[in-house]
Amino acid sequence: MPRRLTQTQSGTHQALINTSYESKVVSWLMQDGWQVFLPILDHGHQTDILISDGPNYFRIQVKTVEATGESHVVENRWKNSNVDVVIYFARNSNWGMIAPAFTEKKRRLNHPGHRKFEQNKKDFLREFHQL
Repeated sequence: MPRRLTQTQSGTHQALINTSYESKVVSWLMQDGWQVFLPILDHGHQTDILISDGPNYFRIQVKTVEATGESHVVENRWKNSNVDVVIYFARNSNWGMIAPAFTEKKRRLNHPGHRKFEQNKKDFLREFHQL
């Protein structure tokens, strides 16, 4: 059986973890019937995932946070971009939040307009459809 025998640098390891969350979202949305597009480079446009139902397109940003709870405050890092939805994953727990892009500089994860989900396809899609 293959075994990894080399050390992964900490910065590289964190990038792998962050990308794995994006891959989860891609998989869940594809299984739901969305067309999913991945930008080669998202700097400047701040779009990790672009989805379409045919006539409509939506930009998604995926973020991971080390949240101490649902009242954790997140910063708006997509100002002046066209992001529609931000999906937050709590790295240290098994939940996440789906948030329409907001204009404030900061906002609590448990804002009334955000949708909490357990980190599984069924919960995620149920909450995503409520946006």
